Amino acid sequence: MTARSIRTVAPVAALVLGAAACANPSGGTDGQGAGDTAVVGIAYEPDTLSPLLGYGKDGNSKIFDGLLAHDAGMKLRPALAAELPEVSADGLTYTYKLREGVEFSDGEPFDADDVVFTYRTILDEKTNNPSRTELDALKDVGKAGDDTVVFTLKYPYAPFAQRTVLPIAPEHVAGRQDVNTGAFTTEPIGTGPYVLTGWSKGEKLSFKANPTYWGGEPEVKKFTMAIIKDDDVRATRLRAGDLDGAILPPNLAEGFAKDEGRRTHRATTYDYRTVTLPTPNKVAGDTAIRRALDIAVDRQVMVDSILNGAGKPAYGPVPTGSEWFAAGTERRHDLAGAKKILDEAGWKPGKDGIRVKDGVRAAFPLWYLTGDKLRQDHALAYASDARKAGIDITTQAGTWEVIEPRMEHDAVLAGGGAPGDPDFDQYLLLKSELAGDGFNNMGWYDNPAVDKALEEGRKSGDKATRLTAYETVQRELVKNPGYTFLTHIDHVYVLADKWDGLGTQIEPHDHGLASGPWWNIEKWAPKDAGK
Repeated sequence: MTARSIRTVAPVAALVLGAAACANPSGGTDGQGAGDTAVVGIAYEPDTLSPLLGYGKDGNSKIFDGLLAHDAGMKLRPALAAELPEVSADGLTYTYKLREGVEFSDGEPFDADDVVFTYRTILDEKTNNPSRTELDALKDVGKAGDDTVVFTLKYPYAPFAQRTVLPIAPEHVAGRQDVNTGAFTTEPIGTGPYVLTGWSKGEKLSFKANPTYWGGEPEVKKFTMAIIKDDDVRATRLRAGDLDGAILPPNLAEGFAKDEGRRTHRATTYDYRTVTLPTPNKVAGDTAIRRALDIAVDRQVMVDSILNGAGKPAYGPVPTGSEWFAAGTERRHDLAGAKKILDEAGWKPGKDGIRVKDGVRAAFPLWYLTGDKLRQDHALAYASDARKAGIDITTQAGTWEVIEPRMEHDAVLAGGGAPGDPDFDQYLLLKSELAGDGFNNMGWYDNPAVDKALEEGRKSGDKATRLTAYETVQRELVKNPGYTFLTHIDHVYVLADKWDGLGTQIEPHDHGLASGPWWNIEKWAPKDAGK
């Protein structure tokens, strides 16, 4: 059989959860320092720093490297692999030649054993990795010498190379401790451009440049991510000079537009906001209610008023500009049509205007994350539109610890989105067997036609077949929308204008931590360098 090189592909992403408000992350003023120091404000922190448990699986972890990485256009490029993989003609074997001379930050050499260890550990059911299903196609991984790794697939999974941006863990460290609870989960060692120097949970992650990094020691020597959950607090801290940069909602970022010495960066994303409509809920799980809400909502008003134009209406996980988007599945705002759907289904207006059917009032709660202004604004707008159709939605704020136990019966203003291949987001979002599996299928969506199409899209190597499968998914979501998709959001960042090399990628939902203008911070150079 002949082999071919993979040329183009794009990334994954998943929901990063858990965050806490933060006081000054260092006890003093961290930001606005020298050009070789950067402090940025982000909204979320990881649950773990171990790639064996899911950390950094979409790339850009800074502590680690994958076999491959993404460039600014989200095309794959070699990282720990010396070149892009060779793929067998049947699409079942991927062979990677490894880069020579790479060391972990503790000085130990990197080789094929570390790659085999990483993937086999993730596939082990005893490992608490919530994203294991993303490697469902992988049958086995082995080495052909210290510098060659061979992956064998169960079926020709078209985007497999994109999965190999997953960070590689050192067997000599992580393999000698409990994978789920060992020290490696909070004190990681990798091959990446930065070394973790401290993690104060709920406050900050601190890094220093790795002097032995195979790509060259970064010029930004110290890098801090301040965990600041509240959008308004993050903006205030940026204004006060505690931060060099931050991710902000568009309306808050606008307040910095005229500031001398700061620049606003806007990244195109696959990041969506959606309302989960849990199937077990007698109201939210009713098909007529779901269909009515899907057209009662005014998405364009949300884009204009909440996002200040920094985004576009969302009709599903796939953005309208994607080649995978099914034309004709756009839903126009139609309040009269929504009322008609409810009338015909027997949901009749009560004395207070709220609809009732068989003694059940058309009402349910909608939770959003405390301190997240964008989610709050989306939730309030959604509830307002719903009430015009006779559906009473009560918005409530809470932490994920409060929200998660309620997800089976209460609606949630959720986020998600992964660039590139539609399998990356849709499978976890919609597959019925994943209902109740943490933050996968948060709406407990159950549609046999969608399940079948997701399997066909995942397991076919033929693009035409895959396009048909994902079109089926999108058209089924029109018939029975288990989620009300609202907007796709552009991410907006404000940073001090003191470095060269800044730029943005096409970003997933997971913003701030792994994505942002600092996705390539190891390539930044202070603007006054050499003066």
